[in-house]
This record gives sequence, C-alpha cells and structure tokens, in this order.
Amino acid sequence: MPAAHEPTSGSSAGELIADDMIRELVERGITARGEVDLRLELERRTQSYTLVKLTPAAARKWKARYRVLLAADMLDAQTVAEAYARAILFTIADTERANSATDA
Repeated sequence: MPAAHEPTSGSSAGELIADDMIRELVERGITARGEVDLRLELERRTQSYTLVKLTPAAARKWKARYRVLLAADMLDAQTVAEAYARAILFTIADTERANSATDA
C-alpha cells in the first residue's frame, strides 16, 4: 500500500487551501475554491472516492484531520476543501500519466 501523501506544510488549520495548491488548481483551469464546488469538481473527474474524518488518535498519528481514498491511494489533508483539492490534482496527474503511457 502506498504511503499517505503529506499535508501541505505551512498551511494553518484555519486556511481552506494553501496558496501553492490554489496556484496548481488555477494552472489546470480549475477556479473552484469552496468545499462544495471542489467536491463537485472531483465528482466530475472520478467515479468513486471516500472521504474519512480521522479519529483524534489517528489525526495525531498522521498529522491530518481528513483522508481521501482514491482506488489504492490515500491523500491526507487538514480540511475537507484541501482534501478535495488534493484529490482533484491527483486525478489530473493520474490522467496525464495514463495519457503519456498510451502515447509512448
């Protein structure tokens, strides 16, 4: 099982999404920022995902409050919006990898 991806360093618990993640989303043409808009964007890009709110003990251990499960991958985040944003960026990168593999 792959290791969980680390939350963005430097983002405070009060921030919905870190600035560097916002830049990545904008570079890929995604303007959604809020939790609902990001969820809808993710649902357009993947057939299934699971969002889990971690227990206090797990949150301390993994230094994250939420975990998104996409197929065999786990993405950790501090907020729901960050979890959705990470999942969107992951699905985009996964699609790009698949496309480049078929082009070769």
